[in-house]
Amino acid sequence: MDMSPSFAISLAVLLPLIGTVLIGMSDRRPNQREAVSILTSIALFYVVAGFLPDVMSGARPSATWFEVLPSLSLAFEIEPLGMLFALVASGLWIVTALYCIGYMRGNKESHQTRFYMCFALAISAAIGIAFAANMFTLFIFYEVLTISTYPLVAHKQNEAAKSGARTYLGILIGTSIGFQLIAIIWTWILAGTLDFKLGGILAGKIDPTILPVLLGLYAFGIGKAALMPFHRWLPAAMVAPTPVSALLHAVAVVKAGVFTMLKVGVYIFGIDLLAVTQASDWLMWLAAASILIASTIALTKDNLKARLAYSTVSQLSYITLGMALATSLGVMGGAMHIAMHAMGKITLFMCAGAIYVATHKTEISDMDGLGRIMPFTFGAFLIGALSIIGLPPLGGAWSKWYLMLGAADAGHQIMIVVFMVSSLLNVAYLLPIVARAFFVPAPRFASAGAAAVPVRGGIQEAPILCVLPPVITAIGCLLLFFYAGEIYSLIYPVAFPDPSSAAVQSLAP
Repeated sequence: MDMSPSFAISLAVLLPLIGTVLIGMSDRRPNQREAVSILTSIALFYVVAGFLPDVMSGARPSATWFEVLPSLSLAFEIEPLGMLFALVASGLWIVTALYCIGYMRGNKESHQTRFYMCFALAISAAIGIAFAANMFTLFIFYEVLTISTYPLVAHKQNEAAKSGARTYLGILIGTSIGFQLIAIIWTWILAGTLDFKLGGILAGKIDPTILPVLLGLYAFGIGKAALMPFHRWLPAAMVAPTPVSALLHAVAVVKAGVFTMLKVGVYIFGIDLLAVTQASDWLMWLAAASILIASTIALTKDNLKARLAYSTVSQLSYITLGMALATSLGVMGGAMHIAMHAMGKITLFMCAGAIYVATHKTEISDMDGLGRIMPFTFGAFLIGALSIIGLPPLGGAWSKWYLMLGAADAGHQIMIVVFMVSSLLNVAYLLPIVARAFFVPAPRFASAGAAAVPVRGGIQEAPILCVLPPVITAIGCLLLFFYAGEIYSLIYPVAFPDPSSAAVQSLAP
């Protein structure tokens, strides 16, 4: 990268903010506004991807904006986990920016300029979280992400949207202030630093009997990870437009939560400390319960977005469980699942939005026969669903494989059973949607919707910009299976910091 690392990091964080200003200035020029959004997303991905060769080679680019207190700065450092999250957030912003055009125009949504501005702000916060060098910096951007996405959840401005947005803001702000901030202050008092350090900063500085309490404050304080019982904000936020659901579930918000959970486990506590003290055992069982309970609730939901929301609650707990296993393979599986779940779930939500734009149908029971008139949409949905289930040759197979290896390595074979039962529940609540769409005859109805675009014959897909993005991400689910080795190589120094663990190289995909 020609520019200095410090300048490039600042540019990555500030680029979406610049885009926000330009979007606001393009209020009366919709084509220009949307072009700014797309070009900014492409520019951001270019800058973020430029760090990858250096990070893969062991470099840790850094930047410091200013010092708040001695040894406490608003600072950034790019390590492998942050590199992965930043690539996911910036890369998926490109396809989401395209999708937003088709959805917002096709559905004739109001206040589109405000929507695009808040979306860009949220991406800026996500990059700040990804590149944070310490818990102080991460917490600042974590809160910015919550505040910037609140108007997106409340976008429709009806009573349901306002109620869902209040639940969203109340739980996320309440948990971060009531639990996470206390945990951060406590960590500062104990360790004298909040810097992320491989192996953790708490060893020898806290009574092992108190360690589970501090971990609990972090686990419940990271509300964006949607760990039960602090998960209600996620289904409540489904009143938002579908591009916002994609942002919440795949691009930024929930991924910021589970990313933070991994960072805390690896860089604040350290997986060796968690393993020796067994301080995370209770969290492992809670995550396992969340996986199964949320999947069971998903089975009962007829509303498509509600079913996908509870699926997300379940899938996020995979990553929390991977961290709580306190094994290198568990960390590897959790990190991989950030990328694999993001690609699969954004596909499913964009397909749900395409169905709504084309037919105005939201209930699964009303989708009989739709696969015959929307084959590209439901074909993409099938691929995304199979990746979430974990079926080869799709990306989700690798993350679930490493999570199960991590459970075996930790001696918790019961968790392998949890992952297997969860996958069966995934089959039960995802595949019937596709089966109804393709194999159950459609009832007679007047039209596929005013926004439908006849392609040829009986096909009536949504506008092209509602269909092309999920097709692209469905292809991404397939590519992630064959390029999982690159993710493994990126995360390896974090998951296996001890050179003696090089024997596990033979497990690489």
